[in-house]
Amino acid sequence: MLDHKDLEAEIHPLKNEERKSQENLGNPSKNEDNVKSAPPQSRLSRCRAAAFFLSLFLCLFVVFVVSFVIPCPDRPASQRMWRIDYSAAVIYDFLAVDDINGDRIQDVLFLYKNTNSSNNFSRSCVDEAAVSGANGSTLWERPVAQDVALVECAVPQPRGSEAPSACILVGRPSSFIAVNLFTGETLWNHSSSFSGNASILSPLLQVPDVDGDGAPDLLVLTQEREEVSGHLYSGSTGHQIGLRGSLGVDGESGFLLHVTRTASSLCGCSVKGLYEKVTGSGGPFKSDPHWESMLNATTRRMLSHSSGAVRYLMHVPGNAGADVLLVGSEAFVLLDGQELTPRWTPKAAHVLRKPIFGRYKPDTLAVAVENGTGTDRQILFLDLGTGAVLCSLALPSLPGGPLSASLPTADHRSAFFFWGLHELGSTSETETGEARHSLYMFHPTLPRVLLELANVSTHIVAFDAVLFEPSRHAAYILLTGPADSEAPGLVSVIKHKVRDLVPSSRVVRLGEGGPDSDQAIRDRFSRLRYQSEA
Repeated sequence: MLDHKDLEAEIHPLKNEERKSQENLGNPSKNEDNVKSAPPQSRLSRCRAAAFFLSLFLCLFVVFVVSFVIPCPDRPASQRMWRIDYSAAVIYDFLAVDDINGDRIQDVLFLYKNTNSSNNFSRSCVDEAAVSGANGSTLWERPVAQDVALVECAVPQPRGSEAPSACILVGRPSSFIAVNLFTGETLWNHSSSFSGNASILSPLLQVPDVDGDGAPDLLVLTQEREEVSGHLYSGSTGHQIGLRGSLGVDGESGFLLHVTRTASSLCGCSVKGLYEKVTGSGGPFKSDPHWESMLNATTRRMLSHSSGAVRYLMHVPGNAGADVLLVGSEAFVLLDGQELTPRWTPKAAHVLRKPIFGRYKPDTLAVAVENGTGTDRQILFLDLGTGAVLCSLALPSLPGGPLSASLPTADHRSAFFFWGLHELGSTSETETGEARHSLYMFHPTLPRVLLELANVSTHIVAFDAVLFEPSRHAAYILLTGPADSEAPGLVSVIKHKVRDLVPSSRVVRLGEGGPDSDQAIRDRFSRLRYQSEA
């Protein structure tokens, strides 16, 4: 049987605990013995718990500070549409984009000339301007020359170089200028050595470093009568390297600097040979016996693979310029970048405008070629790997229409933008003289459909489709102005976001209508997402 104390403890446990605590207070030495006798494992677990709650508190504090106390950087609001107008001006066929002010939105550079309150328009200076892609505000603007014959922006600098990116301008009558791309400040300005009767040929070519200063150098091509000459300039200082050197070619050929494994070749003429002509020394170039054997022993030129005059020479993107697309007046062909032998059989065509690259199939590079002109124009999509025709679109156009463009989409294809007649299949516009250019959008997932985004009745000088922000905000830029460069008028620089134009666009079906309604097709174009180039 339980004694009296045990029975009372079982019936009143709380009272029993109070009695034990009072006994412990009355006997501190016993209490200390209990503490000393506590196992070290229990004390360690309490330390772990304290450390856990302390670290949790610190994490929550950091999250709170980052989320609510530290302000987020202001993201500039990019307007969907903006327009800049200049009265009594002319605009040049030059349009470039780059992030000039560092806000991660592409900005726009262009050239124009206005009266500037001068009574003599011909003596006014050409201004180069950079405007914000977000809202069209002016970032910088400066006069550069009385007239501009050639301009190239964002000339790449070698890795590790502190030299700023620049715009190189060849001005008339005799100026050679470099302008800081980000500030508009003049980096250097020299008088050119070109003859007054010489024509400046496009493009401005960048050559490997020949003067040993670590920066790529520049090659300017000029034509006087039937002779084409090359002028080498230092890319860092603008000073001429050597004298003028004749290339021994006529001005009917296209020009492209193409770098091989061990040597450089320019239109079938080696840069090494040109350097020897202008300086009298061999320069920092290696000889390639294979390429030397391909050059004619007398003319030191390479035989052309083009049928007819060469219209365009283009590096194929994605292969570090490994191959060359040669577009002639009667045919075009893809050449191996090292052997300059055709990769596929030349395709007969009547090409007068520069082709554009894009992806018709997922991750498969294609080229869109405009075959023919006027009401007979067709858009041919060719697989660059095989030369096979992937698709053909009949898209009549007006003479002198803007160039086409493409933008990569998130489905690993491309959206293509072409200009054509407002009323496809109708010649009434050309007959009545009411020239209206229409901008059409095409995506390979809808091969028998075009989307008419906009139509313009004014003269279009330049056009481009641009991804203004990384993987978002696809828009087009339009430069419009007088057709006659000697007759100033209204000049406009316009930006429109593509997605905003889709709801009011017109669906043009090129074949028998599919099951989708016009609104369903617009919705599919609206859902397109774009991605930045790798």
